[in-house]
Amino acid sequence: MEYLTREQIINDLQQSFQPYIDKFGIEDIGIYEEEGQNDQYYFGYTARKEGKTFHIHTPFKKNDNGELAPVKNEWVIESDEPQREDIRGFKDIESAFREI
Repeated sequence: MEYLTREQIINDLQQSFQPYIDKFGIEDIGIYEEEGQNDQYYFGYTARKEGKTFHIHTPFKKNDNGELAPVKNEWVIESDEPQREDIRGFKDIESAFREI
């Protein structure tokens, strides 16, 4: 399991902003970051499309040094709309962006 620093992960995510904006018609995009329980952490994107905001993320495990490693290759879409349930099981980020 390869561990990366938080900064490395954020850098990697930021490099994809413009290609995703162009390819998927995203209006605005930023970094999504949330610390979960125990050693869980979530990274991904906050994207706005057609006036709706989505959080698209994947899980990471945090080690004792604060470094992070992906847990599994599964992306989840959360919507800001309270009646909409999370959509799970995307094997890559592009599939998740196509869904929104």
